[in-house]
Amino acid sequence: MFITSQNSPPVFKDLTLVMPAVAVGNVGQLAVDLLISTLSLPRVGYLHTDCVIPMAGNNPYATGQDDAGELHTASEVYAAPELKLAVLQIRSPVVKSKSRRFRQLLLSWIKASGFSRTLVLSSSHAYQRDDQQLRGYLVTPSLLRSSGDAFKELGWRELERLPLCLGRLDAGADETKLAIPGGGITKGLYTDSCREDVPLAVLLLFCSEGDNVPDALSLVSHLDDWLHLLDDASREVKWKIPTSWNLLFGSGIPPAIF
Repeated sequence: MFITSQNSPPVFKDLTLVMPAVAVGNVGQLAVDLLISTLSLPRVGYLHTDCVIPMAGNNPYATGQDDAGELHTASEVYAAPELKLAVLQIRSPVVKSKSRRFRQLLLSWIKASGFSRTLVLSSSHAYQRDDQQLRGYLVTPSLLRSSGDAFKELGWRELERLPLCLGRLDAGADETKLAIPGGGITKGLYTDSCREDVPLAVLLLFCSEGDNVPDALSLVSHLDDWLHLLDDASREVKWKIPTSWNLLFGSGIPPAIF
């Protein structure tokens, strides 16, 4: 259920929705952080659901003492109609037993809101990568019909499928399957969107756990090659690091223990 934080409900019709999948390395979430912080996107509401582990904290995009104490929750929506952009940030894992219901909730909200397309930022375990594929994409038939030329111009490479014979002895040599280990709801959301004819694309990067800030910068820059959100030549710094990233790895080892 979407709950607005404004006096009047925001209008999402024909906007592009960007959202992360909670996946290995949290790359999608970090990339969305960069979008919200750099573009100074205002919060317009949040998704209320028991499918996501509840959490709350201070404003992760605080610019000073005045807004540092704002309360933020696990799944919030930001929007900039002038940029034709809405962003859903998901900050905590999806409850495993409620993954399917969460995907259904998302798709119902996406269709009811009238978004022109949905772009999911995700990641997968690095052991899935081959020597030629550093990142990949998936696109539903609905979005491919309207944006197929854009993918060709960008030179992006579609995510490879794995030979099905690796998992089944009775499979044919030419059969393949889609596998996104560590990708959270990515695969399910993509297949559901194909079935329900929702215009959706997945931008995926292969990574390992650790310092995934460079991965997030790479993924969000990859997204901007398509959306051209940062075409302002006067911008001195391309991506603005959120203040909350100062605590990404804690406060360090207390010197008093030595």
